[in-house]
Amino acid sequence: MADFDYDVLVIGSGPGGYVAAIRAAQLGLKTACAESRETLGGTCLNVGCIPSKAMLHASEYFDAAANGSMAKMGIKVTPELDLGTMHAQRRDAVKGLTGGIEFLFKKNKVAWLKGRASFEDAHTVTVAGQKVTAKNIVIATGSSVTPLPGVEVDEKIVVSSTGALELEKVPAHMVVIGGGVIGLELGSVWRRLGAKVTCVEFLDQILPGMDGDVRREANKIFKKQGIEFKLSTKVTGVTVDGGKATVTLEPAKGGDAETLEADCVLVSIGRKPNTDGLGLDKIGLETNQRGQIETDHEFRTKVDGVWAVGDVIPGPMLAHKAEDEGIAVAENIAGLTGIVNHDVIPSVVYTLPEIAGVGLTEEQAKEKGEIKVGKFPMLANSRAKTNHEPDGFVKVISDAKSDRVLGVWCIASVAGTMIAQAAQAMEFGATSEDVAYTCHAHPTHSEALKEAAMAVQGKPIHI
Repeated sequence: MADFDYDVLVIGSGPGGYVAAIRAAQLGLKTACAESRETLGGTCLNVGCIPSKAMLHASEYFDAAANGSMAKMGIKVTPELDLGTMHAQRRDAVKGLTGGIEFLFKKNKVAWLKGRASFEDAHTVTVAGQKVTAKNIVIATGSSVTPLPGVEVDEKIVVSSTGALELEKVPAHMVVIGGGVIGLELGSVWRRLGAKVTCVEFLDQILPGMDGDVRREANKIFKKQGIEFKLSTKVTGVTVDGGKATVTLEPAKGGDAETLEADCVLVSIGRKPNTDGLGLDKIGLETNQRGQIETDHEFRTKVDGVWAVGDVIPGPMLAHKAEDEGIAVAENIAGLTGIVNHDVIPSVVYTLPEIAGVGLTEEQAKEKGEIKVGKFPMLANSRAKTNHEPDGFVKVISDAKSDRVLGVWCIASVAGTMIAQAAQAMEFGATSEDVAYTCHAHPTHSEALKEAAMAVQGKPIHI
């Protein structure tokens, strides 16, 4: 048997990669992680989930002070935006968390190989000119922004999500291309800080993939907050001249073109798997039509000893999905049983209010058979009422015969936290009755989930 430098080599240190490396090391495997960035944590920690949440949170405070909602509670303030400090606290959060991953690597004796890794064969990669061998190699290279054909991103006027986090001043008018999670989150940050925001979406409604009720309600809420929408609209070009951008639009189904002038254009039409430069051809590994690496249930690729997790394989491109797969792949490599239930992966939009869902949408559930649906408005929830957070609802979808919960969708200020209970219930195969008869603390936003579950049987108390 050949001697290898490592038992496990993970390529990429995003949520999938760093978690896989730490778990493998915890299980007694000699582990290394190759990362080409200066810091660990991948897109999520450096330019994605974490910094965007820092800006969302800070902008919510500013908006609450500026729009009079603090004044309604007896707190009179006149806010002044210090964008430099707002950016500084974002960078500080990122620095602390990426440094935390570095500490965890040292604590768990994971070797950080600094540089971009490329396959030589199924057990050998080159990292920064050095050849490294491993018995098992895990591809966890994540994803990057999908470019819009014919539109050049300069990260100053025409920006990706990365550039949208670093704007030095609030744009007078921001055009967001794409009505998905990233566009709505970052669009709402700059809207709250004073920008006029226009969101252009090719489809007839925002938030593709989410429940229909949620998509319609979210659209109404964001409109009320001042975001303008151009739905069923295609962007055909963006030109930049003298610090301004001209965006050319036309109806998705054909018609007359129109133009929008903008100070900033955010391109957020999705993400694509990072496989370029990996040398997959050298190990005989092809990608599918979407550019993803196919794996089996245990995250093995078709090449023996090569595994893959996260955004680079099929499934939702979510950090928590990648983390769970990272733990599972390490356990599988160690001879244990690592499993991820891909039917129960929550998704969250961190706008205000938050939007969250897990399981099937009502539309998907109806296609599979007879269902019952219970809804409860946040307006009737006592905690939401006292907090002046009336927008949104909770919706529970269950199988009409077995009552098993098939999906839960909610719009609420803390929907992202509330959805964990729904995911746990579904993981254990709970019925709507199980959720309805579980005692919930009062007054909490979570009581809306209990009431929505009660509504499945037509028995909510507070409406």
